[in-house]
Amino acid sequence: MIQIQKALLSVSDKTGLEDIALCLQEQKVEILSTGGTLKALQKQGIDSVSIESYTGSPEILGGRVKTLHPKIHGGLLAQRDRELDVQQMKENGIEPIDLLIVNLYPFGETVLQENVSMEKAIENIDIGGPAMIRAAAKNFEHTAVICDPSDYERVQKFIRETGGINRELRMELASKAFSHTASYDSVIADWWNSIRQNNFPNLLTLSFAKEKDLRYGENPHQSAAFYRSLSRSFDSPKGSNRKFTQLQGKELSYNNILDADAALRTILDLPAQGVAIIKHLNPCGASLAVENSGIKEPNFKQAFERARKCDPVSSFGGIISVNGEVQKDLAETIIENFVEIVLASSYTQEALDVFATKKNLRVLSFYKKKVSNQSLEFRNSWDGLLYQETDHILSTPDEWKIVTKKKPDASLLSAMNFAWRLVRQIRSNAIVFTSSHSSLGIGAGQMSRLDSVEIAVSKAKRSGLILQGSATASDAFFPFRDGIDSLARTGASAVVQPGGSVRDHEVIEAADEHGLVMAFTSNRHFLH
Repeated sequence: MIQIQKALLSVSDKTGLEDIALCLQEQKVEILSTGGTLKALQKQGIDSVSIESYTGSPEILGGRVKTLHPKIHGGLLAQRDRELDVQQMKENGIEPIDLLIVNLYPFGETVLQENVSMEKAIENIDIGGPAMIRAAAKNFEHTAVICDPSDYERVQKFIRETGGINRELRMELASKAFSHTASYDSVIADWWNSIRQNNFPNLLTLSFAKEKDLRYGENPHQSAAFYRSLSRSFDSPKGSNRKFTQLQGKELSYNNILDADAALRTILDLPAQGVAIIKHLNPCGASLAVENSGIKEPNFKQAFERARKCDPVSSFGGIISVNGEVQKDLAETIIENFVEIVLASSYTQEALDVFATKKNLRVLSFYKKKVSNQSLEFRNSWDGLLYQETDHILSTPDEWKIVTKKKPDASLLSAMNFAWRLVRQIRSNAIVFTSSHSSLGIGAGQMSRLDSVEIAVSKAKRSGLILQGSATASDAFFPFRDGIDSLARTGASAVVQPGGSVRDHEVIEAADEHGLVMAFTSNRHFLH
């Protein structure tokens, strides 16, 4: 147990400052403070000694240097059970500082503001704060450090009851302090890399804050938590990577969060406002709410019904995503089915009232203006990390090469575009059949592309959907003509695929034999 006799307070975030300072004053602790913290304490009538008067040195360089002084760092770092340290403290007029309360300049919040200047960003890189935090944390045997206002209450309780802070709590606070400064520096490093467009630095620093513990991971025997990125949105002009807000329902699970992310990616890839249904990260149905430019008001209820018809069996327990406002009629239709999550950009109050009748149904909204394609994504592998640019390139029909003798009309080209946008959100190997506005059959995640075709066809037949005249899309090239032969037997009229196989000429010949339209996009969209 160390007794608290002298404390240094210097905080940017003033949350809880008055309460802990009053606690220290009640215990007759001498308080040192800087700048804005000093003014805040004096305004509340709390006695505090300025750092300037304590060190005998004024703030200089526009405030950049104020706590970088031997009386401060000596007081934080001195090992009081070492005779030499005690002797040198006396020789240099250094008194021990028992408690440090510091939080740092809001660098992360500053650089996420719109149009922030580089000068302002750099001035919000804290120097003295991290140095003091690290010093106090290193010397935890003799000094306690608090960098998070959420810890104030229990520290106050300790001080009031014992006059000090025990070793176990000091160790915990020191550990938290080093995590805090490491995270702070990683955000700064990430920002520097972002403004230099250095996506793959030799040393990769990432910083995440735990938002909540989850009940379990993919399976009940796996523990899990959700962490939110503190820095990976610097490339977003809106400065936010917070995509979802939960409005209703029980807590999200690990799998719910994965599916919601897939649902958002899918709905934003559709060529117009629509509805998508997700099951285990794969779309099992999608449809546009606006079929043509002549219709002004989107019909989301109709789009949901068409999306569900593509695969009603797989839709059971799925995630419904809507790129638009959910109204009462759609909400009433949705709850006729078992649904895990509804995700939409907005809801009427009547729709929310309908959903409220299903207490376990999770209702999420997403921020259209704040959803951006992050430039990088990562996943772990063995003892390392795979880091890549996101698959943000999506070719459009005017960029495609029609390689067959037969050319598409406007309606068929529209269906091909819908199919191409949908297929890249489906796990490889992926095959889809679509009309110009709805999915008709989806085959996902098979080891053979032929198997994906067969699954898509079987699902369409089970739903009574007609594939005659449909468009198909494949996430990667067809290595042999057998895939084209199989598609032709379904009555499909067109195929969209990347091309690039050594047997492309055989595949094109097959398409010509069957009277199909075929487009090469040049972009593959594997999704593993």
